[in-house]
Amino acid sequence: MAYKDLQEFLRVLEKRGALRRIAAPLDPYLEIAAVTDRVSKAVGPALVFDRPKGARFPVVTNVFGSFPRIQLALGCEDLNTLGKRIGDALELDAPEGLLDKLKLLPKLAKMAGIFPKTLARGCCQDVVLTGDAVDLSIMPVLTTWPGDAGPFITLPVVVTRDPVTGKRNVGMYRMQVFDRRTTGMHWHRHKGGAAHYARAEARGERLPVAVAIGPDPACTYAATAPLPDDIDEFLFAGFLRQAPVELVRCATVDLEVPATSQFVLEGYVEPGERRREGPFGDHTGYYSLADDYPVFHVTALTHRADAVYPATLVGPPPMEDCYLGKATERLFLPLIKKQLPEIVDLSLPLEGVFHNFCFVSINKRYPGQTRKIMYAIWGLGQMMFTKAIVVVDAEVNVQNTSEVLWRLGNNVDPRRDVVIVDGPLDALDHASATPYYGGKIGIDATKKGPEDGHLREWPDALAVDAATKARIDAIWGELGL
Repeated sequence: MAYKDLQEFLRVLEKRGALRRIAAPLDPYLEIAAVTDRVSKAVGPALVFDRPKGARFPVVTNVFGSFPRIQLALGCEDLNTLGKRIGDALELDAPEGLLDKLKLLPKLAKMAGIFPKTLARGCCQDVVLTGDAVDLSIMPVLTTWPGDAGPFITLPVVVTRDPVTGKRNVGMYRMQVFDRRTTGMHWHRHKGGAAHYARAEARGERLPVAVAIGPDPACTYAATAPLPDDIDEFLFAGFLRQAPVELVRCATVDLEVPATSQFVLEGYVEPGERRREGPFGDHTGYYSLADDYPVFHVTALTHRADAVYPATLVGPPPMEDCYLGKATERLFLPLIKKQLPEIVDLSLPLEGVFHNFCFVSINKRYPGQTRKIMYAIWGLGQMMFTKAIVVVDAEVNVQNTSEVLWRLGNNVDPRRDVVIVDGPLDALDHASATPYYGGKIGIDATKKGPEDGHLREWPDALAVDAATKARIDAIWGELGL
């Protein structure tokens, strides 16, 4: 279903018993985060803190913090089904005959209703503060960990336009609040917003920026999705919602934002201006190192009259962002399989926090195929950051980390089956000797034969025979187990 706004989604969660309200007056400094951390680790409900200390607006956390909630947020009963829908949409190849053209009509009709549309006004502009009236402290921005350099906005939907082509990018880059009217803009050099800023900076121009906080769930997810540069994230959100994203033009910059957002920050990033940002706790489970990032100057702060402030925790898994990452894995697997059809399944396990581990099962048919898959995955967009790829045979369940580790321990000769390469790394990887660049490992944990240089017999894995399994299955209900 297409949720009108975040409030509607919260009502659905509450009706289903998947949301809890906290009446105790907890502090946005560390206390709300500490409660959310415990609930996240227990895969608990979404939380609404109705009375955060010193704040006018409630705080919402852990909204996406389980598989049922991320599926509900994206309007599907199963992420794999949604991924298939994305794959089917890409089958719109140019048809050759009239009958083929007619077959496309149902799909084209569905696609026609998902393009963003701009409204005259939206409730995100119920209150408009500009100039000296701008005060970021009205938002209960959380400080999560005791070593954080300050409060950070953790779910910003950041909108920019390419100063050369005019194409829009929507990304998510955390923002340290420096004072009433400035924040950091923690975009890594590999991201779309950073590319827009680099082009503006080369021209000596300011880059206009708009930040939507708390649009509908599909828009928030779309800002995290690793889309190609030529696909509009708001269009993708419309595809997920099966309804267009309604936008409204900003008050002080020439950009559009989702009309039902809770808060909107408008402003600009100056060319050549940097400020020390961080350290702050990250999804790696460590504090990311302090570094210099561009400064975002806020020219307007608008918000709904009934605004709530959404935040996520960033820390060791399992956390809310793990489920966002698993959604990306399921939704984009069909696209990967179109390029690499021998892939059976792929897993980015929670313990790998997106970039550290990738487990992939394949239909192996020829020598060198596992290395071909490793190199191909490292060449797929943000998969270039993957630090360790483990390739297993088709029958291995890569969603079962225990099974993958069992195969890894038994099927690998490190001298023969390990490849180490150099390449780009995520900016948050602190283990490499230099930022953004370092070593990556690929491990072939498939069965080996003579073509792989393995001259001995390969043993069969243990399994109950089919006949016995069928007999036990038939009487299982009678065993009282």
